[in-house]
Amino acid sequence: MEEAIVLIYLLRPSINGLVEMDVVESLLSVIKGRADDLFKMCLKPKTASILLLRQILQSNEENVVASIISTIVSSKVIERIVGSLEAEWAVERLAAVGILRRCIQQDGKCRNTIADKAQLAPVLENFMATRDEERFEIVYFLSELVKLNRRTFNEQILNIIRDEGSFSTMHALLVYLQTTLQDQSPIVAGLLLQLDLLVEPRKMSIYREEAIDTLISCLRNSEFPAAQIAAAETIVSLQGRFTTSGKPLARPFLLKRAGLDKNYRKLMRMEQLHNNPGDFEDISEEEKAADAWERKTAFVLVSHEFSLVFEALAEGLKSKSAELCSTCFVAATWLVYMLGVIPDTGIRGAARVCLLKHFISTFKSSKDIEDRTLSLLALKSFIHDPEGLRDLSSYMKHILKGLRELRKSSSLALEIMKLLSEGQDSSAELWNHKELAQVDSAENGEVLSIVCFKDKFFSGHSDGTIKVWASRDSILHLVQEIREHTKAITSLYVLQSGERLYSGSLDKTTRVWSIGNEQIHCVQVHDMKDQVHNLVVANSISCFIPQGAGVKELDLASGTLSTIQSGSRKLLSKAHPIHALQVHNGLVYSASTALDGVAVKIWSTTNYNMMGSLPTTSEVRSMVISSELVYLGCKGGIVEVWDLKKQTRIEILQTGTNGKVLCMSLDPNEEVLVTGTSEGRIQAWGWS
Repeated sequence: MEEAIVLIYLLRPSINGLVEMDVVESLLSVIKGRADDLFKMCLKPKTASILLLRQILQSNEENVVASIISTIVSSKVIERIVGSLEAEWAVERLAAVGILRRCIQQDGKCRNTIADKAQLAPVLENFMATRDEERFEIVYFLSELVKLNRRTFNEQILNIIRDEGSFSTMHALLVYLQTTLQDQSPIVAGLLLQLDLLVEPRKMSIYREEAIDTLISCLRNSEFPAAQIAAAETIVSLQGRFTTSGKPLARPFLLKRAGLDKNYRKLMRMEQLHNNPGDFEDISEEEKAADAWERKTAFVLVSHEFSLVFEALAEGLKSKSAELCSTCFVAATWLVYMLGVIPDTGIRGAARVCLLKHFISTFKSSKDIEDRTLSLLALKSFIHDPEGLRDLSSYMKHILKGLRELRKSSSLALEIMKLLSEGQDSSAELWNHKELAQVDSAENGEVLSIVCFKDKFFSGHSDGTIKVWASRDSILHLVQEIREHTKAITSLYVLQSGERLYSGSLDKTTRVWSIGNEQIHCVQVHDMKDQVHNLVVANSISCFIPQGAGVKELDLASGTLSTIQSGSRKLLSKAHPIHALQVHNGLVYSASTALDGVAVKIWSTTNYNMMGSLPTTSEVRSMVISSELVYLGCKGGIVEVWDLKKQTRIEILQTGTNGKVLCMSLDPNEEVLVTGTSEGRIQAWGWS
């Protein structure tokens, strides 16, 4: 077989002819074998096999090539091909470079094996003595090789590339950069820049200047769209973090920094499955190395020609190419974010001029939550800068709206909200509300209870009616009206599972309702033996406040009724009735009148000591607490909005009535507040 393979090579068949011969299995068998010295031939069989295999991989039949590369990787013949990088004949070395580069591109997981086994000095010697086409193959291979998932290993390989060989690799790359094709120059420039950054950035480096100039020039040259994309991708990859397969981690890592780390955690779980246990013996050292590299690369990129890179990225963001826009967006986000990490050299202003409007536009209008979050990460760098905050002031309304929408999904949004709320003016703007819809239900008497569930809410009325509502297009739509209680409904409660609605009434019953897509149906009635003034349900236990003193408990499964608190012990002693009680983050909030000086007092659930107060002068009849705000429903038809942390009032909502705001509820996202009054009015409020 060995003689046949040598003969086939000497016959110089075409690529298509080789594919038709179906000789790949035989070639791989010879490459894996060790019989080179058994035959005295003009060409070693392994050499012939490497050269023929390289020829086959240049075929235009991508499916065939992909199948061959899969076979190469799975058959573990990679190490033998890596050995050909040290071959005596330069042509074999170049063929091995081409094969390995294709393998890395298709299955990046073999990159670590190649980097671990490869002797690069002979390849570097080839660089000076070959044609430009072959030179680029070498550069392309080396640039792919240094996309390893270990930063320290990457830098070891970069040091080898820089230092090995009988000539200066960096000088050779610099000379080659002057003559290389436009589409290829970003790859060459990227490798040259990485070699230059192995030492701390100097004030002046011809290698660095030429490399960055080339990247920016390619990025701005719309006549070569492929070169534009290659330049943008090179800048993103310079961030220095990669998956096992060599994909840049810049985007998921930036999202992780913004508190949206689902994709990053998923990638890391996949990495752990593919890595050997010893791959990351000291993760902290790898992270330190990655952080140091990131700071260096970001610093030299943004410092070049007074942040000329921001102008180039801004132009790329206006391109009609979605791929170029997306890549430039990640690159711009990364570099603007890094302005808050690297030493300030006075270039934030240039970044704002070039990119602020684009980040604002994306944050306002993008439907992609990840893009909005990345824009917010970039805007954070401007918010921390007094001049940047001034430039953002005219967009503050849109920014605050976006922050409220993102605060549940991104910890960064919550962080910036708290930062902006430190200012007296911005705090009020941050939590500004407007009326979304209202409806008059006076024919059913007072609105005594409201509870929100998903995209609808339920209201309980003093005539025993329950109403089911949906809010669409700033109008409250009545979905269902049902009256099975004979007296006022004092409380409504929805289980967390969302399967059941519980209603407590003065008719001494609690009813259990099945929640359908549109309507509710009563499925069970419990005789409570006493009027129900307030009701909570957990599992199969219902607790309620009866007409008299204490708290009673009903086992919904067995029907057993018992008193669990006789009222003999006073935990919160007040001289006036308590109309509302809420527990939040280990604190009890009690609301009453202000006749004893303070209407709302805050107590510790540990020792029941008073921890603070909300000094409102209004008589508070209802209360609801969100993660940031306290809403107080008061006599006189007003809702006071208080900052939970500062304990200061920031807004008053006018319901337009003189009655009492008897009940309130927040939707699950804390974006809509629904209120009910003693005059039968129901209103929905949202962020303005």
